[in-house]
Amino acid sequence: MRLSAAEVAHVGRLARLELSEEELDCFAGQLSAILEHVETMGRLDVSGVAPLSHPAELRNVLRADEPRPCLAREDVLAAAPAAEDGRFAVPRVLGEEP
Repeated sequence: MRLSAAEVAHVGRLARLELSEEELDCFAGQLSAILEHVETMGRLDVSGVAPLSHPAELRNVLRADEPRPCLAREDVLAAAPAAEDGRFAVPRVLGEEP
């Protein structure tokens, strides 16, 4: 299946691309090769192949979400650069000291 320069120009206009004559000829060959490859793949016998949503097996690599004891507030605030009234103290504007 060989695309014409006019068909490539039409696709280019749909994509809002301004293509030169050289680009039209080059892309006509490239797009034709892609379409031929897709056509070849369409002729493959895949009757014994199960449909896939992903080519590789996906599995969750995260740990199970189980409740655990959290850190004590005092320990967390002790590790903070600044704390005030049981909360983290942060500057109002970047660059200011808390």
